[in-house]
Amino acid sequence: MIRQLELVLLPEEAADQGKQLQQASSLLSVPLQRICHLKILKRSIDARSRIVKIRLLAEVFIDEIPPAEKKVQELFHFNRDVSASDPVHIIGFGPAGMFAALRCIELGKKPVVFERGKDVRTRRRDLAQLNKEGSVNPDSNYCFGEGGAGTYSDGKLYTRSGKRGDINRILSILVLHGAHPDILVDAHPHIGTNKLPILVQAIRETILNAGGEIHFNSRLTDIQINQQEITAFRITNTETKEEEILSCKSLILATGHSARDIYELLDKRNIRIEAKPFALGVRVEHPQSIIDQVQYHTSVRSEHLPPASYSLTCQVKERGVYSFCMCPGGIIAPAATDLNEVVVNGWSPSKRNNPFANSGMVVSVGEKDFLPYKKFGALAAMKFQQAVERKAFNAGGGKIKAPAQRLIDFTEKKISRDLPDCSYVPGLTSVSLDTVLPDEVTTSLREGLIFFGKRMKPYFTNEAVLVATESRTSSPVRIPREKETLQHPEIARLFPCAEGAGYAGGIVSAAMDGERCAEAAIQSQTR
Repeated sequence: MIRQLELVLLPEEAADQGKQLQQASSLLSVPLQRICHLKILKRSIDARSRIVKIRLLAEVFIDEIPPAEKKVQELFHFNRDVSASDPVHIIGFGPAGMFAALRCIELGKKPVVFERGKDVRTRRRDLAQLNKEGSVNPDSNYCFGEGGAGTYSDGKLYTRSGKRGDINRILSILVLHGAHPDILVDAHPHIGTNKLPILVQAIRETILNAGGEIHFNSRLTDIQINQQEITAFRITNTETKEEEILSCKSLILATGHSARDIYELLDKRNIRIEAKPFALGVRVEHPQSIIDQVQYHTSVRSEHLPPASYSLTCQVKERGVYSFCMCPGGIIAPAATDLNEVVVNGWSPSKRNNPFANSGMVVSVGEKDFLPYKKFGALAAMKFQQAVERKAFNAGGGKIKAPAQRLIDFTEKKISRDLPDCSYVPGLTSVSLDTVLPDEVTTSLREGLIFFGKRMKPYFTNEAVLVATESRTSSPVRIPREKETLQHPEIARLFPCAEGAGYAGGIVSAAMDGERCAEAAIQSQTR
């Protein structure tokens, strides 16, 4: 007999299998010796009361030995040779491009991938230069390069996009390539920035071993269309500047939300795109101890509990104000992709053991905000975003120093006399963020922070610092596509994909969309 039940245990008990079995025995009124196996299906933290508990969804085998589970290697078919198969061309090697390539292999097609940035190892040098010298390489940074923005994010794998695909399938593929199996059971799975590069390299090896191709330093610079159907595209080597035109039967466009040149190319070629609302604001960073105190109701966190996170949201008039991409024990990173702009993002290592906690704190922006850039048509939202990032660069004083203000000082419209220690390596400049962000954003952000402070008093502190600007929450452009075929409605065999097209938000949803686009592209080639 197999039964499912929920166990609720103290943190130190939840780590003890003996305690798990004892509670299962008690809840089921079954002698302990009759329980042959207990398997954890899901694990989450319940901090709603003063005593923090761990909730475990468990599968209990009573008087029954569980069948042998298939090894993760046996669940997928990546070991076939597709080197002589029909190619599927993919632009971008972030999560969407990687999983599109893997799905092509499973379906017997040869993925041919072009990535504007560098491989993981070479890319690290550009990131080091970015942090130390404030020098931005437009093709190799926190957004562009092997693994895309996902590689040097921190591998948050939580998603609400279950209807778009099989989440467990994506997580299992990540486990196959080196992720810890805990991601299969944790309610908010996480890999860690220190471990993602190894995982990304393992995926690359799987694709190459199967006969796929991956070309780095290869930027898409033109698209050729004949009778409303894509027929070829041009790739320019970002180092040698050599150009190559390749014919194609389909093209998956998985370039991410920061590839502004792609939006400009599509606009230039009269391929329909649309301005899209997004969210804009700051990174707010607290000492991690404050967040632990708020969430766990104690000044001393148990060694059996991870650094605490939070999720905050409210409505200020007609604008949403909410936390985004929360990073316990993390750092604030420079995510600029071009000269003369300041963009910030956050990530955490696998142990989440840095002394600070940060999250995006953003405000929704839409069509009204983009009106001053109306002359740019479908690029209006992108130009609005770009203007704010350049204003942040100028306010920071150069070398991607970020404009910043203590939290309470911001709400009281005071320039901070000094700033607290911060994880942002390039450095901070004390300014009034009202001179950086649009009035509508600062007004809503100010009211939102005051509201959150009433709900979580320790959160509202001048030990926290706001760092601008968090502006790459999602794409400011949508590339339309048909719901069933996933093709652009006007250009046949062009498949806009994932975050860069406005159809995903995060590693898992992008990966699922990449798989769907691969399936659609292959199907289109058989017609």
